[in-house]
Amino acid sequence: MIKFLPFIFVILWSSAFITTKPITDYSDPFSALAFRFLIVALGFLIFSIYKKEKIFVKKKFIMESLSTGILFHGIYLGGVFFSISKGLPTGIAALIVTLQPILTNILAGPLLNEKVNFKQWIGVFLGFVGASLVLGFDIGKDIPTIGVISVFLSLLAVTFATLWQKKLSNNLPLSVSNMYQAVGGCLFNILLVILIGEPFINFSIIFITAMSHQIFLISFGAFTILMYLIKNNSASKTVTLFFLVPPTSAIMAFIFLNENLNYIDILGFIVVSIGVFIATRVKK
Repeated sequence: MIKFLPFIFVILWSSAFITTKPITDYSDPFSALAFRFLIVALGFLIFSIYKKEKIFVKKKFIMESLSTGILFHGIYLGGVFFSISKGLPTGIAALIVTLQPILTNILAGPLLNEKVNFKQWIGVFLGFVGASLVLGFDIGKDIPTIGVISVFLSLLAVTFATLWQKKLSNNLPLSVSNMYQAVGGCLFNILLVILIGEPFINFSIIFITAMSHQIFLISFGAFTILMYLIKNNSASKTVTLFFLVPPTSAIMAFIFLNENLNYIDILGFIVVSIGVFIATRVKK
């Protein structure tokens, strides 16, 4: 089962881009994220109590997890949700965030003392080329500048959050760490609502369905798998999986949203898969 976790993670994480647009259509991005992580924090709290995990831990560990939550659930997701709410196409948002492995590989050496070998760099290069083939950039499309800026902030946030979590991943049980991270994300998004947002949520059937997907399958499922992978693998190898997200999202959009998927897209998916295989395979 463990060997299938990367595959499950990619499928779940990719599906988040499909349900982000319906959420931002029926709410402002920060109110939606504050609501989401309030539910997530309560869920992990209940699970931690059930597992008899120690919840009240050292203040240092709590602050570390809160800071990771602000990076992951506040700045990263806040930037993605905000950019899409401003009209940035989800495909372009996904592609920009997919630059994360390049930044992580550059920083993993000096910050984590991880050795990034030549094959991993080849995998990173192929992954980016494949993701670009799948999504590309529509030059003729009106791309909102504020959306591009916010999603690049998301890129920086998720990169540093991954590296930071790698340093901290052995300090707390996974469920307790996830709970405090969700609390950090909730509080940060509440602050954004107060400072720059306009609180609004329309609890329509579409919003509830999309939000349920992101709470249960993404926050409880995919994010927990990501924390596990970061803890048990090198940061540079783990984030290479993100190159599979844009093409997988494109395939999901083709299936569920009737968006076009041409031969270039299929070629890009194959190139991405080869890149991920090269970068993440382990010598026996």
